[in-house]
Amino acid sequence: MFRDESACNTYNYGDSVYWDARYVHEASAGSFDWYQRYHALRPFVRKYIPISSRVLMVGCGNAVMSEDMVKDGYESIMNVDISCVAIEMMRRKYEHVPQLKYMQMDVRDMGFFLDDSFDSVIDKGTLDSLMCGTDAPISASQMLGEVSRILKPGGTYMLITYGDPTVRMPHVNRPAYNWTIDLYIIPRPGFQRAPGSTSSPKSYLSPIPTTDKGLLPADFVLEDPDSHFIYVCRKNSDLTNSLTLDI
Repeated sequence: MFRDESACNTYNYGDSVYWDARYVHEASAGSFDWYQRYHALRPFVRKYIPISSRVLMVGCGNAVMSEDMVKDGYESIMNVDISCVAIEMMRRKYEHVPQLKYMQMDVRDMGFFLDDSFDSVIDKGTLDSLMCGTDAPISASQMLGEVSRILKPGGTYMLITYGDPTVRMPHVNRPAYNWTIDLYIIPRPGFQRAPGSTSSPKSYLSPIPTTDKGLLPADFVLEDPDSHFIYVCRKNSDLTNSLTLDI
């Protein structure tokens, strides 16, 4: 239930040594974006994250997601990654782009940042990496606790993942984080509907109704079996939370 074995292999994706070696080995290959490019995620990002937001991109790697967001008008994006190799590479690449900052950091311990210091946090595969590492439940709890701590009340944590609600909701849907969660599902890049399909295309821009436990309804059918899931977790203010408890 807690460690996501389905997509894991023998690599320890939570280890900086692995990522440093990987980025050195693949330095000539150029940038790589996990799961989805910005153009596919833009409707969700623009809906929940104002361009004036102070954004934290966790596990940035060498992706161009942040660059694309700046081109789209975003003004302040702090990028962190556990790999010093990736961070140094990206610092050099974007040294003349003042909207982008880069810092080597383990997302399980982001004590450098003050409480309530970011309007939004974007995670494209970082929680997934920790879920494939050693001590996965502990690592996930440490990271999500830090995300909740540094996120301002009313702010948004946007998680893009391959993990469906059965393996992600037990981690993100915890009272301690004080989040209200909306779920979206989008097909993988390049997905094509089966020839002769008579079903109407689903609107990927509408949140998916979930059960009381945050799971998909029993009769829900994924149009693409390898879909990606977007969890939009909005941090409730203390006032909202207290009002909820009083009712």
